[in-house]
Parts: sequence; structure tokens; C-alpha cells
Amino acid sequence: MKLTAYSNYALRSLQLAALKAPDRIKVDDVVKVHGLARPHIVKIVHELGLAGYLETIRGRGGGFRLARPADEIIIGDVVRMTEGPLELVECFNPAKNTCPLIGICRLSRALQTATKAFMAVLDDLTLADIASNKGELLARIAPIEEGIVAPMRMTQ
Repeated sequence: MKLTAYSNYALRSLQLAALKAPDRIKVDDVVKVHGLARPHIVKIVHELGLAGYLETIRGRGGGFRLARPADEIIIGDVVRMTEGPLELVECFNPAKNTCPLIGICRLSRALQTATKAFMAVLDDLTLADIASNKGELLARIAPIEEGIVAPMRMTQ
């Protein structure tokens, strides 16, 4: 199972906002810390704002911050928003399915069970959980923010 880069970037943006809460951060902060492309982060922040996860402030001195407490943001909900339906195989989508084994295939059932288990773990995880080691995370990104170390480039 693999999440898209879009989901990863959304989670990274939220995590950084949680680490810096209640302060406002800028898109360029996420770009600098994670070595990501600015247009991707602009789009993600906009959509997270529309979804009510972030409060966005436009214009000079703008940026974004969490729109609600980190312990109220469920990671599974964010992944559902960014990924849409998790269709690991064709038969998960009845409209696109061409498999003649639908309804009797044990592989399909096993993959559905695995997907539900994957999402159950994410449904039990909050943004507060993934930012709970705040001191360690901030210490790791401090040299990047100060320009001492270049961020590791994320591929995808």
C-alpha cells in the first residue's frame, strides 16, 4: 500500500503547523524544511484550508495555522480527503471492474480487509500524535530552517 506524494505533503504541512502552533507559518517554511516544490504546497495548503484543517491568511504577512486543535485532526480523515477511495485493485470499484471473479475472489476480500486495517490504524492516529515528539522534530529541522543544512529531497 502506498500513499500519493500529495497525501505525504499534506501530512507534512499539517505536522509542521502543529509543531509551530499556535504561530502562523508560511508555505515557504514547508518548502524549505521538506525540500518540496512550492506550487504543490500552495495547492495543498489551499485545499486543507477549504477542508477546515488550516486557517489560511492571504497577502503580505500571510501564512497558515491549524484551524482546530491537533488532537481533533484524525490522520485517517486527512488521508481519505487527499487520496479519495483507496482502490488497491480494479475490483474495489464496481464501475470500473472487469474481473469475472468478483464476489468469489479471496484475494479481493483479503485486500479489502488489509485496506480496512490500514485505515483503522490511521483512524486511531491524530495530528497531535505525529507531532508529540515536538522537541526532537524541532531540533532536527532547526539546522534546515537556519540554512545550515540542506533538506533531504523527497522523491516522487
